Amino acid sequence: MRIISSILLVIFSITFGYTQELLTPEILWKLNRVSGGTLSPNGEYLMFNLRSFNLAENTGNTDLYVVELKSGQVIQLTSTPFSEMEAQWSTDGNVWFLSTEKDGMNLWKINPQTKEKVQCSTFKDREIEGFKLSPAGDNVVCIEAVKLKKDIHDIHPDMPKATARIEDDLMYRHWDHYDDYHRRHLMLYALINGQSVAKEGKDVLEGEPFDGILPPHGGTENITFSNDGNQFIYASKKLAGKAFAQSTNSELYQYSIVSGETLNLTNGYLGYDTYPRYSTTGDLAWLSMARDGFESDKNDIILRDAKGNDRNLTKNIDLSVTDFEWHPNGKFIYFLAAINGTVQLFELDILKKTHRQLTSTQTDFVSLSVGKNNLYAGRQSMVDPVDLFAVEPKTGIAKQLTNVNKDILANMKLPKVEPKWVTTSDAKKMLVWMVYPPDFNPSKKYPALLYCQGGPQSPVSQFFSYRWNLALMASNGYVVVAPNRRGLPGFGQEWNDVISKDWGGQAMSDYLTAIDSAAALPFIDKNRLGAVGASYGGYSVYMLAGIHQNRFKTFVSHCGLFNLESWYGTTEELFFANWDHGGPYWLSENKENYTKNSPHNYVNNWNTPILVIHGGLDFRVPESEGMQAFQAAQLKGLKSKYLNFPTEGHWVTRPQNSIVWQREFFKWLSEDLKP
Repeated sequence: MRIISSILLVIFSITFGYTQELLTPEILWKLNRVSGGTLSPNGEYLMFNLRSFNLAENTGNTDLYVVELKSGQVIQLTSTPFSEMEAQWSTDGNVWFLSTEKDGMNLWKINPQTKEKVQCSTFKDREIEGFKLSPAGDNVVCIEAVKLKKDIHDIHPDMPKATARIEDDLMYRHWDHYDDYHRRHLMLYALINGQSVAKEGKDVLEGEPFDGILPPHGGTENITFSNDGNQFIYASKKLAGKAFAQSTNSELYQYSIVSGETLNLTNGYLGYDTYPRYSTTGDLAWLSMARDGFESDKNDIILRDAKGNDRNLTKNIDLSVTDFEWHPNGKFIYFLAAINGTVQLFELDILKKTHRQLTSTQTDFVSLSVGKNNLYAGRQSMVDPVDLFAVEPKTGIAKQLTNVNKDILANMKLPKVEPKWVTTSDAKKMLVWMVYPPDFNPSKKYPALLYCQGGPQSPVSQFFSYRWNLALMASNGYVVVAPNRRGLPGFGQEWNDVISKDWGGQAMSDYLTAIDSAAALPFIDKNRLGAVGASYGGYSVYMLAGIHQNRFKTFVSHCGLFNLESWYGTTEELFFANWDHGGPYWLSENKENYTKNSPHNYVNNWNTPILVIHGGLDFRVPESEGMQAFQAAQLKGLKSKYLNFPTEGHWVTRPQNSIVWQREFFKWLSEDLKP
């Protein structure tokens, strides 16, 4: 009897130990997040960042790691309560980074072999936000906040407790913050013996009322030194106020460390010019968009040779490049681009003027570092967070180098993702990602969610999101229908561009085609359909609410555009509104577009429950848009709820706010889509 009891205990223990879990919001915040992945100068190490979160403390922390490529060993370099940021290699094989460990934000370096850490600067009262080392280790460029405008206390010094602002031009707020009266300038510092940063530096943009970076999200990825270290190039949009708000025309500027002169390298290029990179042979390449005002234009690689001649390397390739790096021999460029609902690796042969696709997996590659024999890239899918891989260029075979969430994911029961091609109302073929719940049983009936993507020109690729996580939705028992409707990159530039000035037209037909096609499947309960989305996806939800003809039982809209006229009067990056809607609503030639494409004009048809979510610091789509939609639903007597995050912007980034978001999201869906 004791033997039998012991056997049962062992069996119970084994069964219990292998019980699989479903993905939850709490588990999402336990996952470690990999970013970066840059090769050391000697090709022996791959350095990356690993960010983890403490849900109880509502905080996150970033540490530095390297993969020793010969042995495959993953080595942790830092373990502090201070996040290490902006990590990069110096030519002598040390890792430099920013940290607030002592005396404010300063530069540090660490030896990956000995783990010896040294503080290299003593900035006490300076706001350092990024840096870039020169190849020879004799200079460093720092991004610093320099106050250039007067605030209310400068104007009225006898009113120290006043909180007023006085504005006389546009761009007084951007995405999620008000203008702090500072500009991000580039400060050039000498490095003493390659390791100690001089206390005094030179302001490369001295007196200029512009940023030396591309706000609000740009940084040191747009700064590069020449091979000899005598000059560096930076991307900047040297415009202010109304001009800044209505243009995407950034330029590449070359600063000579020897003469102190600045030269505009891209005069005549009208759109975004970004991401300059030198080859080992001295050729310069960068990313360029041709049309001013179109933030989602085709991103091409421009090559400028030593003689100053320019060539568009991707002009005849119907792909938009998101990232690229030179091969060490200077004969090849490797790049990332969206294609057919994924992001893949490509190779450009400079001399032969040919290109080829290296990978074709159902994944997204998200970062790129190039060695002599291998490419090193971050890779993700809808069910796999980012890890690092070595990719062999000839075969495209990827070898996994990191598995930072192995212990968590090994016990998870994950959804399955499949592509489905459907025919649209205008006889085009459209890819729809179908995400099925774990243990999917086609003989059962499932509720379905139509996922509406933002952008509008953002791909529905194999992304792993920590909020709009399609695997999490499927793990809650929903079949997720995610169409690559009109306006998304990866299916040719025409498919991408056609949504402009037609937000509520063919794209809405594509959505309805996708959900009708799904509802016809035997395992979908057509009486339990919902539509969810954020940004343009939130707009789509509002629009569908007025035209869906009783297809859906519930809606969830996050930071959606509800009234295009009021949105035009409160958003900040007007180039986006001008391109996609033709300009101001008060111009007679635009009236039809605003009338046809604004969801608020269809509220009379609203008859379905709706959850409205918005952030108080969302200046891209101000919270008044959500308030208007909620108020309309309330006055029409519809079941509705308004979830507001006063300290969040266009995204929900804080751990506990994100958990609240998920709980309310799934609670709402469970109420309206229950059997």
